[in-house]
Amino acid sequence: MDIQYKPLLPQNPDPIIIIGASGIVKDAHLPAYKMAGFSVYGITNRTFAKAKAMAEEFGIPNVYENVAEAVKKAPKNAIYDITVLPDQYIEILEQLPDGAAVLIQKPMGNDLAQAREIVEVCERKSLVAAMNFQLRFSPFVSAARYLINNGIIGDLYDFEFKVTVNTPWELFPLIKEHPRLEILFHSVHYIDCIRSFLGNPKGVYAKTSHHPLKKLSSCRSSIILNYGDDKRVVINTNHDHHFGPEHEESYIKWEGTKGAIKAKMGLLMNYPDGMPDSFEYAVADKNGAFNWTKVALEGSWFPEAFIGTMSNLMRFKEGSDDKLLASVQDVLDTMRVVEACYISDSQGGISLNEL
Repeated sequence: MDIQYKPLLPQNPDPIIIIGASGIVKDAHLPAYKMAGFSVYGITNRTFAKAKAMAEEFGIPNVYENVAEAVKKAPKNAIYDITVLPDQYIEILEQLPDGAAVLIQKPMGNDLAQAREIVEVCERKSLVAAMNFQLRFSPFVSAARYLINNGIIGDLYDFEFKVTVNTPWELFPLIKEHPRLEILFHSVHYIDCIRSFLGNPKGVYAKTSHHPLKKLSSCRSSIILNYGDDKRVVINTNHDHHFGPEHEESYIKWEGTKGAIKAKMGLLMNYPDGMPDSFEYAVADKNGAFNWTKVALEGSWFPEAFIGTMSNLMRFKEGSDDKLLASVQDVLDTMRVVEACYISDSQGGISLNEL
């Protein structure tokens, strides 16, 4: 089967101005844009030396002292790529030209209230604004979406994310101390991906936990999304499996009335080196037996999925895509689910003392 999973590229790519020079810019944004043939016109960062070093490494022609200078000297058709932490989003968005196109790193704020502020700024300034939820655009998710949209596995009734890995949070010092670590900065990807297939759930049940030997707000979560009695949709993450790679797991599984799909997210295993992804699906043969077919896909979540988010924004801006898939308006619902998870966690379920 010829599975279509690679993103369509814009006919006329716009120049990119990157705001921020963190590790994700070096490891994902810039390599992805190079693969796609996108032009990065300039970069700025609070620490000028970091922006300058990254510009030298990746051949970026212009380095700016601050956002104001970047905006002043940017081409009129520039797309702004914000890659800093949520606390800085509103300050930066307010400085962008009205009507500009902007891609904002996830998550969309530290909580739902801040997410709503971000949407308000974007709408008031008529910004063409999208959030960088790349998992939606990863090769294995795009391939699964193609199979599901074409009815290959029938009606989806079971959707599961399972992550059992040893995540070295020390590699992310800027978010390691965050009071909403696991769901807001990690499982939010899965929540957003699920919504891209099924829309908004009716409700959520969630518990997020910390490790007794680690100074982290949370590093394991169990989330159930309520899509009615005929669907089971679950997210289970454990970032504390420090017992060797033999039993690490990292996968997405879709089950439907005609077949199933399973994708291994190798990026998260043996991090940061990662392991290879895998993608396979099963449909019944003429005798009713299910046979699994492995499909070799090019690319992975990092960095290739970052092509998809930026490409969709460029294509929407030029009119070749009719929908901005991860618009700030759409992602506001992702943040509503995240907030519901934290409320559910704080309520603690039904006490047996009440029974």
